[in-house]
Amino acid sequence: MSLMAAVNQIADLHVIGAFEVLVAGVPVALPAGPRRLLAYLAVNGGAQRRDAVTGQLWGWVPQAQARARLRTALWRIGQLPAGLVRSGRDELQLRPSVRVDLAESAGLARGLLDPSGRDRLPDSADLLTDDILPGWDEDWLQLERERHRQLRIHALEALSRRLTAAGRFGAAIDVAYRAIAAEPLRESAWCALIRAHLAEGNRSVASHQLGEYRRLLADELGVDPSETIEALLSPPAGLRRSGP
Repeated sequence: MSLMAAVNQIADLHVIGAFEVLVAGVPVALPAGPRRLLAYLAVNGGAQRRDAVTGQLWGWVPQAQARARLRTALWRIGQLPAGLVRSGRDELQLRPSVRVDLAESAGLARGLLDPSGRDRLPDSADLLTDDILPGWDEDWLQLERERHRQLRIHALEALSRRLTAAGRFGAAIDVAYRAIAAEPLRESAWCALIRAHLAEGNRSVASHQLGEYRRLLADELGVDPSETIEALLSPPAGLRRSGP
């Protein structure tokens, strides 16, 4: 394969959930160094200075050794049948032909949080279900992982509300559960779930879910739910039974 053909060949880089590189749909095995380099470039996006990359990935070894490890990682990546990294004198970045699921996930999330697109519903919420590389313990990853986690949870809640408004209650409930799985004590996620059950006419199920949330808060934090979520199942003022 020519260099130009390799550079233009589409590759997929997955950092949502498990790390994976696919070239023409076929998974590619890589050692730890190249995997960490590709993940770093995918998570941070855009051009990254070489000295910043070596400092973040191999900062515990002498600078000369860190640079050697970077060169080795780039060489191993360069052996793949697709051009993944654009390597300049001072900067590194993924090539435009590399599709990164994190970029797709962030774009989907931002679209769901944009009020102007409230009528648009995605075909799947899978890109919003997992964290960035949850099994990796890297200092450079922590902030971006949490930032994306908060973005995707807000997007899941927004999607659940949209699906409820569209009458797609089963999907709305499924998406709300995904938000709860990401952050089990998050009240706004439970609100989305309860609202979906209420909109479907299942008040008893909604009441059961509120009870589950009450027990969870009591067990974990020793506190009660807020008035906001309690009010979802409170009868309107005009329907409340007056005292004797």
